[in-house]
Amino acid sequence: MAVARLRFLDKDEEELIDQQSIECLETIGVKIKSENVLNMLEGAGVTVDKKTQVAKIPEGVIREALKTVPKEMTLHARDPKRDMRIPVSSWPYTGTTGLGTYILDIKSGKRRDSTVKDIADCVKVADALDGVAYVQTSLTATEVPQQTHGLHELWTAFQNTTKHVQGIEIYDSEDAKKQIELGALIAGGKEELKKRPSFTVIHCSIAPLMFEHDAVEALVEFAKAGVVITTMSMSLSGGTAPVTLAGTLVNANSENLASMVISQVASKGARAVYCSSSTPVSMKTGMINYESINQPLIAAGLAQMAKRYGLPCMVGDWGLNDSENPGLPYTFSETMGIALSTMSGTDMQGGIGTIDNVKGIALEQIVIDSYVWENFRLQMTPFEVSRNTTALDVIREVGHGNTFLSHMHTVKNFKREIVERNHDKGRFEATMSESMVPEAKEIALRILREHDVEPLDRSVLEQGNAIIRDYEKKKMKRS
Repeated sequence: MAVARLRFLDKDEEELIDQQSIECLETIGVKIKSENVLNMLEGAGVTVDKKTQVAKIPEGVIREALKTVPKEMTLHARDPKRDMRIPVSSWPYTGTTGLGTYILDIKSGKRRDSTVKDIADCVKVADALDGVAYVQTSLTATEVPQQTHGLHELWTAFQNTTKHVQGIEIYDSEDAKKQIELGALIAGGKEELKKRPSFTVIHCSIAPLMFEHDAVEALVEFAKAGVVITTMSMSLSGGTAPVTLAGTLVNANSENLASMVISQVASKGARAVYCSSSTPVSMKTGMINYESINQPLIAAGLAQMAKRYGLPCMVGDWGLNDSENPGLPYTFSETMGIALSTMSGTDMQGGIGTIDNVKGIALEQIVIDSYVWENFRLQMTPFEVSRNTTALDVIREVGHGNTFLSHMHTVKNFKREIVERNHDKGRFEATMSESMVPEAKEIALRILREHDVEPLDRSVLEQGNAIIRDYEKKKMKRS
């Protein structure tokens, strides 16, 4: 099938990034601040220095890990009709944003700390929108104990959508085990969770080339449980990675390869998604610079590296607004950068609903981003290119200078072949504008009033609440 795709690296450049990444892992290695994980890797042929906590990974171990990572998988949802099969054959699955710390209140318009109720509202709005394929936990539950806020966020998301859920916060290996218990409740047991992973988790390495103790031990738990691990590198050019674009690609690619090795040594055949949210830092402020032209180019390059290894990937971003207020503030050139990231070959991307460089979320922005995406993604509609569809026989029948309009071939195929944008939703596409915000706000409020999400079984709900309640008591006793 023919699908619109954009390429960034040529084959020689892909080869160089691969070779330099292998050399990086063999000679520089990665720092892993967990004795348990270092011992596990040493038993698999990795050279480990216990004093420095550096693991140098031979090429053979890396290539073997790449062989055993599943190349295809299904990300399951409570509603099987909403399951996601990756890699994709057309446009990427697009989800909400990550872990903002505030929400723009939809009624007052004022910024405030986010709560469990806000997470529920964000997830419910996303559940109702066709442009959102899966939901991230989206916001931080600021009113609950810090050590358990990830559990609250995941459990709240499960209750307010029948789509696939992607968890963001992992506190430590104990927290991971409790998240696995919650996921098993949704899937119908731990064995069913392995067969039908009901959620994915984002696991971040610490650029450059380091894995923090609690997070890496949690990664091992998720791998053993069959939960899909999204191995995110946040390599920041000029900050936590070389300032050169090529150096950032090598750093992010190396971290992803190291994550694949850890997951496969922990559990051969563990599902993993190659992932990056890498971009330069601002040389003026030292802050993350998502508006840089480099960001979509990094995404495009890493998507090519993932596809070189045959791995599913999540490197794109559909965040249409990095300002503090809802709307579409982007210029045409900035919009083209988003297109490059989206059409790079990524299988998944996040970003729907984000504002203020991913620090916050607005419900009306979820609507705006979803509506614009529904039109944009049509440009990646797959088309069959074959002897049948080239229609030479039809050209022969119609002949020189005549029309195809009345030919039966046109009548039978035009609805499938000619793709039209939704002009009603097209009203939301005006760049550098806030004109769509009032309508988007009304749509979000209507969803909150009228949209029903199939509730969890009461016994499942009670068990999940008990898991979190008991774990909080345990943590409080320790503190």
